Amino acid sequence: MTPDDRGFRREMASAYRSGWQFIDLATAIPHPGDSLMVTLFGQPIVITREEDEDVRAYRCLRRPRGAPQPVRCEVRYGMVFVNLDQRDHQLFEPDITTATPRSA
Repeated sequence: MTPDDRGFRREMASAYRSGWQFIDLATAIPHPGDSLMVTLFGQPIVITREEDEDVRAYRCLRRPRGAPQPVRCEVRYGMVFVNLDQRDHQLFEPDITTATPRSA
């Protein structure tokens, strides 16, 4: 199988698309209004620091009059991650030490 085989590309996209992808360090967009454009799995993604200092990601649609579609974005340890999968995946496992004990 060659890397430019259509099936191989489809499998790779489905395997990696459902996970969190490292984009850049949060210091790449230090000020409100700063943005970063990346291409992830052939889709243009804009990472921006909003006026409220939150970092958000948007998928740029190529359709006319298409509003940017929000993409799941997290900043952890100063690194920006995005996930194109719309299912509910956590970036990190929940802390099991805060779980309530079961009653017998």
